[in-house]
Amino acid sequence: MPADNALLAAGAGVVLCGPAAFVLGPWLMRRIPEPLLEEGDTKVPYADLAGPRAAYWCGALAAVSGGLLGWMLGISAVLPAWLLMAISGAVLGYIDARTRYLPSAIIWPSYAVVGVALIGASAGSEDWGALRRAVIAGVIGFVVFYVLWFVFPSGVGFGDVRLSGLLGLALGWLGWGEFISGLYGGFFLGALVGIALILARVMTRKQMVPFGPFMLIGALGGVLLGGPLEQLYVG
Repeated sequence: MPADNALLAAGAGVVLCGPAAFVLGPWLMRRIPEPLLEEGDTKVPYADLAGPRAAYWCGALAAVSGGLLGWMLGISAVLPAWLLMAISGAVLGYIDARTRYLPSAIIWPSYAVVGVALIGASAGSEDWGALRRAVIAGVIGFVVFYVLWFVFPSGVGFGDVRLSGLLGLALGWLGWGEFISGLYGGFFLGALVGIALILARVMTRKQMVPFGPFMLIGALGGVLLGGPLEQLYVG
């Protein structure tokens, strides 16, 4: 069900997120440092991505995500934090899909920006329990993905570990249902697609599916479906 003032919030999400990601995406790609590659590894340089194609993709992804988030969250204290997530997520998802890397130069600042926005959301709503839950969820997400990376480094990149904490933080503020369905739903979605590509012989077992886009799609799905799924499970 849409939230209160859903139409207004959805419009704000589209108008604010789309142009912001359109401009910010290529700007960041021209400036973020390249990662240190292991011997034999190659990647498309970030700066080579910073063209009109990147701008349009980042803008479109952020606009769609911002609109859906506004529709579900409405004019609420936590909406700004999630609109920031939509902008950051659109840029990160595009970069990961093209390079199979999630740049820490974008992820770490996103922790700070989204964290401040979540503190503001708790102050505005006087719900400090949500902030405490967000921190716990962020730590859980980071630790679980860290263990997955440690055990299965060829399937989970450390960029996914960094992203898991950020997504866990934002999803945890909303609730445990959103956190569980959003973070781990994205992981299983990526795993299923990877297995399907291997079975279809589109890729081999040694190739790595970029998990970032699936994690971000899962997080969006957690916002949209996490609450109803939790109520269905509890009820």
